Amino acid sequence: MLEHDLELTESEMHLYSRQILLDGWDIEAQEKLKLANVLIVGCGGIGCTTAELLARAGVGKISLIDADTVEISNLQRQIAYVAQDVGFYKSEILAKRLQTINPFIQVESYTSKLDENNAQALIAQQDLVLDGCDNFTTRYLVNHICTQLHIPLISASAIGFQGQLFMVDGDSACYECLFPKAQQHNESLRCADSGVLATTPNVMASLQAHHALLYLGLAKTPLKQKLMLWDGLTMKQRILAFEKDRDCTNCQASHTANAD
Repeated sequence: MLEHDLELTESEMHLYSRQILLDGWDIEAQEKLKLANVLIVGCGGIGCTTAELLARAGVGKISLIDADTVEISNLQRQIAYVAQDVGFYKSEILAKRLQTINPFIQVESYTSKLDENNAQALIAQQDLVLDGCDNFTTRYLVNHICTQLHIPLISASAIGFQGQLFMVDGDSACYECLFPKAQQHNESLRCADSGVLATTPNVMASLQAHHALLYLGLAKTPLKQKLMLWDGLTMKQRILAFEKDRDCTNCQASHTANAD
């Protein structure tokens, strides 16, 4: 949790007034956002939109990690960036944008790749991790560290016209329960290789950010152990419940580590 004042200033009250007026959302919920630490893994099509929405909503501290630089092909869907940003680190450009959007929040950016050397220290500081990266190696690593440290994780993905979203929290089923690592060999299923409609990652980012706000402000977990599937061609959405895999190597490893 952040160490700044709990109470909202008059300027913050004015900025967030439309949220505070909501039935079911009050000053206490807004103050919870102000005290929250959130890590966003990946500043691409999903991450940059999620980050902006959370900054506007008033999440107190947002950490961004992405080792990539902006490319011209990113501009089709990654709405935080413009042509002048090409060649610069995504996380640094995005951090500057968030700070101009909301001067009341703290933003940290990391231009390194999230890996086994830095993941544990970085994730341990968070109240929530939001994964929007585009490779399985990082997804499995984030899942492993979050389950090991009992840090809630909301994972979003988008490719083509379709997206997925789910939450891992506490002792719930994890990403590897849903997608066993031993069965995942196709690392080429990425937007860069397979294509994606401009709107798809932004729809999934909005849903991810919305779920994050429900969790941080109201302690709601509607997609815990549930997989949301969104089809952009038919505009249909399905939510499927899934159970913990007793043979999941990640859950077993995390349980052993916690027992020790």
